[in-house]
Amino acid sequence: MARVSDEHDSPAEAESLDEAPAPKHFVRAVARALAVIRTFDAGHPRLTLSEVATRTGLDRATSRRLLLTLRDLGYVEQSRRDFALTPRVLELGYSYLSGATLVEVARPHLQHLADLLHETASLSVLDGEDVVYLDLASSRRITAVQIKVGTRFPAHATSMGRILLGELPEDELDALLERATQTGRGERTHRSAEELRSEIRTAHERGWAIVDQELEAGLTGIAAPVRSRDGAIVAAINVSAHGVSGSIDELARAYVPPLKQAAEEISRDYVPT
Repeated sequence: MARVSDEHDSPAEAESLDEAPAPKHFVRAVARALAVIRTFDAGHPRLTLSEVATRTGLDRATSRRLLLTLRDLGYVEQSRRDFALTPRVLELGYSYLSGATLVEVARPHLQHLADLLHETASLSVLDGEDVVYLDLASSRRITAVQIKVGTRFPAHATSMGRILLGELPEDELDALLERATQTGRGERTHRSAEELRSEIRTAHERGWAIVDQELEAGLTGIAAPVRSRDGAIVAAINVSAHGVSGSIDELARAYVPPLKQAAEEISRDYVPT
């Protein structure tokens, strides 16, 4: 399964676990175990002990203890030299999704949008510097970027991310964009922090964002905000258009009105618990 970026291939996460100062309450063993779980993905469903150690940045002994503990708890299976996650890991996210009535509210609107435009429609929220997909209504089109519930992309490089980042305070947004532009994480095209900041603010003001081919060649994303009753942006929805034949302006004229209508209907129907 193709991926845009391999964000687990460096030991940066482990460095933050083992070297960065942490609050007194911080339990590093928990953080390390979660890092091991997250190192498995669509492109790496099975990993050896050495690969887990390399991808997390943890030493082999620590990686082995964590893998065997996760195996004993039923979250990992072992097959001779390699390891893989088991379906039990789904339990870790089920409580969140089952309580997130936003997903249930959004689903029929996403499906209607996907059917209307013959493109994939998605719902996501901001988690740190990434967008995380909560739900999708798929079209029959095929794309190299394989997206499913739980998929993460760098927020600054996606249309939904630019909608969600518009809610951040100036200092937080500036710091995030500086980090993003220094690493070039997740981008096909390199943009300056100033350019990204301007586009994020423009998107925030006009109520929709468009990102053209910055995750995949031929893929254009258009997003609109989902708001709570007090007007705060709590999520974003988008339509991913593939192989656009017309101009970006033509695409926006065709897709933005139904997209914004769907976002407004979700905002109207959603009552946080």
